[in-house]
Amino acid sequence: MSDSPSTPPTGPTGAAPDYGSARDFGSEPAGRELLPTATPARTRAAVRELVRPRRGLAVAGFATMIAATGVGLLVQPLLGRIVDIVADHRPPGDITLPVVLLVLVALAQGAATALGLSLVSRLGETVLARLRERFVEKALRLPLEQIEKAGAGDLTARVTRDVSVVGEAVRDALPELARSVLAIALTLAAMAALDWRFFLAALIAVPVQASTARWYVRNAVPLYARQRIATGSQQQQLLDTIAGAGTVRAFRLEEEHTGRVTRRSSAAVDLTLRGVRLVLDFYNRLHIAEYAGLAAVLVTGFLLVRGGSVSIGTATAAALYFHSLFTPVNAALVLLDDAQSATAALARLVGVADQPSPEPEKQAHESRPRTAEAGGTVTVTGIHHAYEPGRPVLHGVDLTLRAGERVALVGPSGAGKTTLAKLIAGVHRPTAGSVRVTTNGAGESGDGVPVALVTQETHVFAGPLADDLRLARADATDDELRKALTAVDALDWAEALPEGLDTVVGEGGHRLTSAQVQQLALARLVLADPPVAVLDEATAEAGSTGARLLEQAADRAVDGRTALVVAHRLTQAATADRIVVMDGGRIVESGTHDELCAAAGIYASLWKAWSGTRTTADETPTHHRPDTTTVKDH
Repeated sequence: MSDSPSTPPTGPTGAAPDYGSARDFGSEPAGRELLPTATPARTRAAVRELVRPRRGLAVAGFATMIAATGVGLLVQPLLGRIVDIVADHRPPGDITLPVVLLVLVALAQGAATALGLSLVSRLGETVLARLRERFVEKALRLPLEQIEKAGAGDLTARVTRDVSVVGEAVRDALPELARSVLAIALTLAAMAALDWRFFLAALIAVPVQASTARWYVRNAVPLYARQRIATGSQQQQLLDTIAGAGTVRAFRLEEEHTGRVTRRSSAAVDLTLRGVRLVLDFYNRLHIAEYAGLAAVLVTGFLLVRGGSVSIGTATAAALYFHSLFTPVNAALVLLDDAQSATAALARLVGVADQPSPEPEKQAHESRPRTAEAGGTVTVTGIHHAYEPGRPVLHGVDLTLRAGERVALVGPSGAGKTTLAKLIAGVHRPTAGSVRVTTNGAGESGDGVPVALVTQETHVFAGPLADDLRLARADATDDELRKALTAVDALDWAEALPEGLDTVVGEGGHRLTSAQVQQLALARLVLADPPVAVLDEATAEAGSTGARLLEQAADRAVDGRTALVVAHRLTQAATADRIVVMDGGRIVESGTHDELCAAAGIYASLWKAWSGTRTTADETPTHHRPDTTTVKDH
């Protein structure tokens, strides 16, 4: 008798929800801090903020839905009219008008419903698009250390699954839920219009339905919240296992990692069964409410007809009204399942979208009139930094890069070179101290960020090579692209590609060599034209063959700029204006190549070891070099 579906409602991925917490899966890395999740109040406020600019669309959509539902409520009285005509033994021709009206009602309701659903869907898609934009904007600005602490799986799950869950709710659940709620409210009002006693009889089902809804929400909400965390945790494990497949095989850890995935999968199956049992109990309670309510309405109709208060047709209409509530009530309560999942996902998206933008005071940029002198001055004062409390990486570092000066940063692995470079570039924020960039000239473009960072981990975006270059400056002309490529000795191979600068590179496109990728990054630097450039081992991926080519390209890319170069090869340091040597998170030496060699300190030892293993000035077998500068500081 119930219109509830034969299968339980499912979670956001089409399977029954796998309710669980991160601890259910084991081996969660210690110290992981997930990205923030918005409170329910803040989530609702964010939705209101997104809807407010589109109030007109919202009013039009819901007004149309109300009209469609109201027209549909004429069906039951017309059917009741036909019952009365038959019961009174009237001529068959009297049925013609009610039948014609039923056809007109069906056509009008169908047209209004289609228009209303279209307007509500447009509202939902518009709001979702704006939320996605805010999410991506803030996600790209999140401090790197925050993402590292949360793990890539957490952010990936939000970008993929959470956005998908909210999107499906907006396209499917939101319009259907709106229509169901309107149908319930207007149907109860119509029953009261027939006779207030029918309305009271129908209310017998409400306490059972309300208690069922509260019981379900009370149990489902925390489970869905735990599910979102578990999803990110599970995805993180898969990412770690797949990304490190080579290392896993090398150390014969296949069984251990397979066991981790198996344990998490087994836990998911167990949680799925728990979710199914929850949903089955949910439907059992709804059936009780339906039977109780329908029985009350039928008994009320019988008593009223026997007492002459209403006709048989009116009682029939009341019973049909209540029976028509089965579908919207069950739909609303089933969609409550999707709504809880979507709300949990929405809270995770809003939690990131609400993150404050980096404060400019953290890395002050003083704008000054442009002078003939290019570059900018960087002043590092009392910098301390730690990725984890109690494990400092930098200790009271003071450093000044003068305008136009090229400074090489060298030192053994773990000395803090990469950390200092990223602090100057603004990727990280110092635990204590300050970084001040005073721009004396912004180059030809006159705008853009004051500090640009080029690392050995350069990403090639899928699309034409020209578009990839224009990421650095969207308004760059083709001639300017060619000039930038010429500056880094990349124009010849770029024009030799199958379609020149229009050749699709990146994922699914033409594959670039490691040296070409780095030249692409250096060409972006030329186009961006920042006053200060930071190169963190930007030529390390070239290997021995392309080392000299990339070093020359890097020299031309930073020409005229203030530059900090984390030197992968000491030949880069030897040609710098000044060399800064780090060890143990501190600056221990500073001077020119000749001065430091004469001082017989750490740099002199590194240079001696380097020179003693070089076979030529430009080409040395990599495996012979005592390269102590390539390991990341953290």
